[in-house]
Amino acid sequence: MMHMTLYWGKDVTLLIDSWNTESWLSYLLALLACFIFASFYQYMEDRRLRFSSLASSDPSPPPYVPLLPNYRRSAKFATALLFGINSAIGYLLMLAIMSFNGGVFLAIVLGLAVGYFLFRSAGDEKVVAENVCACA
Repeated sequence: MMHMTLYWGKDVTLLIDSWNTESWLSYLLALLACFIFASFYQYMEDRRLRFSSLASSDPSPPPYVPLLPNYRRSAKFATALLFGINSAIGYLLMLAIMSFNGGVFLAIVLGLAVGYFLFRSAGDEKVVAENVCACA
């Protein structure tokens, strides 16, 4: 049965029909997977923003890397690739939250917060976020 309101319980189906949690152990492992996946999203978003800042930096190659004159093109490609991966991860997290299970919701939100704290809240560097939405 698909829930249309927020519910609390160990019986949840995440993303695919074969990912059912019928015991407390499987439910806790699923919550741990959601937490890690959400933290990984923040890590990948940090990598994407850093590649994006590299791609938009000074067009002349740095003097200490004479063998890599096309690093901006590579950085733009990496930025586009990471954007696609992050979009897929963000939409999968959104679909997991749409299971309407309270534990899944809390695991993903806490994973996003912990991932942001670990990977994107560096005080020594300024990295500008293009979009603050976790699923964009």
